[in-house]
Amino acid sequence: MADIGATGPGEEVFRCDLADRDEVLKMCEGVDAILHFGGVSTELEFEPIMQSNILGMANLYEAVHKLGIRRVVFASTNHTMGMYRTTDSVDATMPTRPDGYYGVSKIFGESLSRYYWDRFGIETVCLRIGYCWPEPTNYRQLVTWLGLDDLVQLLRRALVTPRVGHTIAFGISDNPGRWWDDRHSRHSAYRPIQSSSQFAHLVPETVDWSDPEDISLTHRGGMFLTHGPKYRP
Repeated sequence: MADIGATGPGEEVFRCDLADRDEVLKMCEGVDAILHFGGVSTELEFEPIMQSNILGMANLYEAVHKLGIRRVVFASTNHTMGMYRTTDSVDATMPTRPDGYYGVSKIFGESLSRYYWDRFGIETVCLRIGYCWPEPTNYRQLVTWLGLDDLVQLLRRALVTPRVGHTIAFGISDNPGRWWDDRHSRHSAYRPIQSSSQFAHLVPETVDWSDPEDISLTHRGGMFLTHGPKYRP
């Protein structure tokens, strides 16, 4: 496990394997709400993704249910919809179309959280986070960028909105271009204050279309569609 450094005021560190049910239960004791950002965050072989993102998610919600925790904010991903074309208009009610094992695991998380809402009344906001890095460097990142200040606002709204039920929201800033229709999460009153337009000068003005088989240019998953263990010779 990576060293995350010294704790600050009001912080404590509890290190555990998400696949260890008993440890996850201990980690969740005494908390009011959970921001779940744990797990594998890129495309890998299925085994590590299964252990952390699928089994780990099941362990988390079992703990949430047993301990009476009433709200979870789940870091999902735009890669749950990565096989949609960039010309499609997509909202949260449309069928998921993952672009890899990572996207599949996040769809499992969204479905599991829906089950716990329908059966047990545990509220979850699933955030389909876009490109959350300091600066975008290509057109896809320009459209999907989520600034850090907007991420903080999004998390706060997910925590303090009085009733969220089971909400799926797209985590993006107020960027030029729009791939996602977020009307189904407007009750959270999230209003982005950042925009990737400030980085437009960093993005190449032309695209190399020389490879007609490069679906990373035509579909939303980007490089997740051409990278990862499934594509190694």
